[in-house]
Formats: sequence, structure tokens, C-alpha cells
Amino acid sequence: MKRGLPKVDVEGLESFIPEAEIFAWLERTRDPAPERVRAIIRRSLDKNRLEPEEMATLINAEAPELVEEIFEGARELKKRIYGNRIVLFAPLYVGNECINRCEYCGFRADNPEVQRKTLLGDELVAEVEALQELGHKRLIMVYGEHPKYDAQYIRDTVREVYQARKGPGEIRRVNINAAPLDVEGFRIVKEAGIGTYQIFQETYHRETYEKVHPSGPKSNYLWRLHGLDRAMEAGIDDLGIGALLGLYDWRFETMALLYHTIHLEERFKVGPHTISFPRLEPAVGTDIGRITAQYAVPDQDFKRLVAILRLAVPYTGLILTCRESVALRNEMLSFGVSQIDGGSSIGVGSYAAADPDAFKKSQFVLGDNRSLDEIIRELCEAGFIPSFCTGCYRKGRTGEHFMEFAIPGFVKRFCTPNAVLTFLEYLNDYAEGETLEAGLRQIERELDAMPESRAKEELRERMGQVRAGARDLYF
Repeated sequence: MKRGLPKVDVEGLESFIPEAEIFAWLERTRDPAPERVRAIIRRSLDKNRLEPEEMATLINAEAPELVEEIFEGARELKKRIYGNRIVLFAPLYVGNECINRCEYCGFRADNPEVQRKTLLGDELVAEVEALQELGHKRLIMVYGEHPKYDAQYIRDTVREVYQARKGPGEIRRVNINAAPLDVEGFRIVKEAGIGTYQIFQETYHRETYEKVHPSGPKSNYLWRLHGLDRAMEAGIDDLGIGALLGLYDWRFETMALLYHTIHLEERFKVGPHTISFPRLEPAVGTDIGRITAQYAVPDQDFKRLVAILRLAVPYTGLILTCRESVALRNEMLSFGVSQIDGGSSIGVGSYAAADPDAFKKSQFVLGDNRSLDEIIRELCEAGFIPSFCTGCYRKGRTGEHFMEFAIPGFVKRFCTPNAVLTFLEYLNDYAEGETLEAGLRQIERELDAMPESRAKEELRERMGQVRAGARDLYF
């Protein structure tokens, strides 16, 4: 097969984002009655995915007391489905070469200030080993859009990551954030045993999309919009969607994320495994202020949209990255977020060695620079159980099979015990001092909260095996 990016072919494709309908729902549901808002929250708490009219109603519920009820509903729903778990991962930027000219991105092709870098074999392994020494088990590998980062390259670099070993370290799940491929390309990437394939539409508003993506393969709205459909056709049934907030009105983008979810459910019977909602951040050589002047998302609106997403799509994991500040991340853990990165570095090649020029190789600026150890300690002190679990993926609980467990909330039966086991591994292999003490206390709290059962007895037995040196045990 010829190497390089696939030919962009959108013949026969149409948008499944009904812009006029979205604007109509946002207009029709203005000033909703409190009783209607509360009825929608109750329906969500029964683990029902909401309809567009219902989401629009929550978006338009701006009275302070209703906003607080939305937050409280999201808190309660998160407890019912996810318990106290927070899944941890790290981003691994593999290369920042790119042929697109996205106006908001530090990696854009015409940015003279960014330093281009692609990790070669030994450099990639060094980055992975550095992440393993921190205790990471889950990565998301990020690639620029460039002919050298084709399907074969992605497959081969993922395999290198899985094969790397440092001490007790092991990467057990690799997710991908890369350009949309054709069906054959997705099949090639699937051969590496990836987890989630993540494609952000950036903005679902077509006019804005075309404005901020003036050239390059990414300038084709429909090719990107249907990217995850092609992934499903290739057999990749674990998908992540997202919008880059600040390019257009957050109300529209939030509604569009729900319509994308509905599209995947209706066509494939599988909704997204994760939804992301990063906000635009400063980047080297990039005038972010000019781009976000009209549509910047204040913290209060940002918190509202995340709570609304949690209520709208109960079964889907919500990802909050180190773009955001420590205080905001900590606050949002309770009412919707289920996955965060920790100890992140986004300069290409900056985990293995300190790099004074890391910013010049980065896509944007981070707001949370805490170490993984600090984040874990603070999670435990706040009553959360950090999780490095990869059990569902490796037990085949993905796609439609995962939805069978996730939609009614049954997946919690596996996730909390697996969180305990993977976290105990981390404590035994990497933690010490206050973090070790806080982690052990949190595990005991989780055990105390579990009813006595054969499953709890089996969990205790496996914990004993982990303490004795066994690794990678999961339900």
C-alpha cells in the first residue's frame, strides 16, 4: 500500500448536524419552567440519554437555583454510575509536523515559531519509559496531520509503546488522537490493539469550521465529521468525540456533541466512549485572543456545559485535561468528569529529559503542572479512588457490548474493584510517604463502602496477590 495520508473523498456524504434545528431548539426552550428542568434532571438520573429538546432546556435554565440543581443532579448521576473513580492517563505527543493551517493551533504548517520534532525509535521508547517510571498505564498518543504520520506509522509506534518495559512499568492501553483515516487505514491501526480512537470536530458550526481551517486536509468539514463512522466500519468500536470551545458559541457546540452521539447510536448502536471539551489556550506564535474574542467560555458557563453533558449522556466518560487550572479541575471532578490526565508534558520529547524549549514544541499551554504523585495524593484526600484500569478493553467489553453494561450503569460492578487493584499496584510500585498513606486510606474507605459479598471476598483475595507481587489482575 502507498504510504501517506488517505485521499479525501466526501462523495455522497452529508452533515448529520442539523444547524437550523439546533438554533430552533435553543430559541424555543428559552426561560424554561422550573418544573420542566427538574423533570429532565429526574429522567437523566434514571440513566436515560437526553433528547435535544431536553438538553436545550437545561442550557437555557440560567436561574441560579436551577443551575445549582443541574450541578447537584450531575453530582448524583456521577456517583450512581462511576462511584468515586477517576481514571488517569497521560498524553504522549509523538510528532508536531503538520500540513494544515488551523488558525488556532501552534502546530499549523505556516507557524515559523514552532520547533518541529518527530520522535524516532529510541526517543519514543525513552518517553514511554519515563512515563512508566511515573506509574502510568494508560496513554493517549497524539500525532500531527502529516504524510509521515500515516496508518502504518501509527500502528508501528503503538506497537513500540506496548513493547517498552521499564522496571514494573507497562503500558496497557493506548488511545489515539490523530487525523481521520479511510476505512483501510483504520483497519491497519486497529491491528496494533489500540483502545479509543479520538477525533475532535473542533467546531461543528460549518461556516466557522471553514473559516478557521483555511487549507490542508482538515479543511474538509465532511471528511472529518464522518471520520469515526469510517473507524466503526473498520471495526474500531471505541470512539471519542469532542469540541474545541472558544471557536463558536458553546451552546451550539454542546448541542452538536449530543447530535453526534445520537448519530453514532442510531447508525452503529454504539455511542462515544468519551466526550472531550477542551478550551482554547495560548500557543506559541498564535493570536488566541483574536480567535476567542467573541466566543470565549467563562468558567461558570464551562462548568454548566460539563454538568449538562453528564446529564445528557450518562454512560459516556467525560475528559478534563491539564489545560485547565488546578482549582477548576478539582471542583469539576464531583459533577461530571470521569477521566483526567496527570503529570502531563506536551512538548514533543519532554518526558525523558527537561527541555527549556518544550513550549516551542507544544500545541498549547498547560494550566495544571502538578506531578502525577501530587494529583493522586490530592484525589485521595478529596475522597476519590484513582484508577489505571484497562479491564473492559482487554475483556472485550467495548462497543455495543460495553453499551450493554454502561447504559444501565452495570459497568460499575467491574470498575470499582478494578480501580482498587490497579491503584494498589501503583501504591506498591511507585508511591511513598504521604501519597502512600493517603492511598491506602482511600482503598480502605472504598472497601468499607462495599457490601459484604463473594465479589468483595474475591477482591480481597486478589489484593493479597497484588501485595505478594502479582500484577495485572482484573475482573
